[in-house]
Amino acid sequence: MKLARKAVLSGNALKLIAIAAMTVDHLTWVIFPGYQTNVGILLLHSIGRLTAPIMCFFIAEGYYYTHDRKRYAARLFLFALISHFAYNFAFGIPFAPFRTGIFNQTGVMWALAWGLAALCVLNSVELKQWHKTGLMILICAISFCADWSCIAVLVIVAFGTNRGDFKKQMGWMMAFVTMYAAVYFFCIDKVYGVLQIMVALSIPLLSLYNGERGRWRGMKWFFYFYYPLHLVACGLIRIALHGAGGVLVAGRRAPVFAVSADFDGISG
Repeated sequence: MKLARKAVLSGNALKLIAIAAMTVDHLTWVIFPGYQTNVGILLLHSIGRLTAPIMCFFIAEGYYYTHDRKRYAARLFLFALISHFAYNFAFGIPFAPFRTGIFNQTGVMWALAWGLAALCVLNSVELKQWHKTGLMILICAISFCADWSCIAVLVIVAFGTNRGDFKKQMGWMMAFVTMYAAVYFFCIDKVYGVLQIMVALSIPLLSLYNGERGRWRGMKWFFYFYYPLHLVACGLIRIALHGAGGVLVAGRRAPVFAVSADFDGISG
């Protein structure tokens, strides 16, 4: 007889895991910049792959639980704007976008906010199908420059539209992440392309979600403030270790405003 797995993790517990994994990943990028293949560094980045799926999952959950979707979206976009400067400071990316490429020009909050917007579009009863299709294409284009790109948007949509069917949610997530990994593999770095598949590590954790928020009501605001503040801390560490005058480009310092098609940035 096969025993059912007991759901024991609250939303707060999963968010804390995501925050811890994100912090490990980002500190690893600023302390050991570039696509290094040391086993220990790859392990640390593998831990970081837990973060994006959990974030996306709870954006989709928040869509259904929030009492005011407009305020929820406004809050996400506000913190996405604030976090843009913190994210770029953390990793030495110019504040003005597209000076170092088209990928990872702003933080994941930008993609998360547009993921929520995408769910609102797709569930609208007022928009016609061709309107929804056009808006989805536009949202994917706008979010393309963010950390995790438009893949975060598509994963949020997959989680939201398949809510209640865990196997479909995870199946679609892995399908979209595999696309992302393939682009990474062929266009950026082969080892780190394969590394993206480690998001699968989040599946057992998400399967333990018990559907409850958790006792601490302040978690929402904790994350909103922790995200930009930990990025500022990462930026200070980067300056202390690598100097203030360079951008981290595949592990090498380059002038702050140098254009580099090779720069990918930070995924996670």
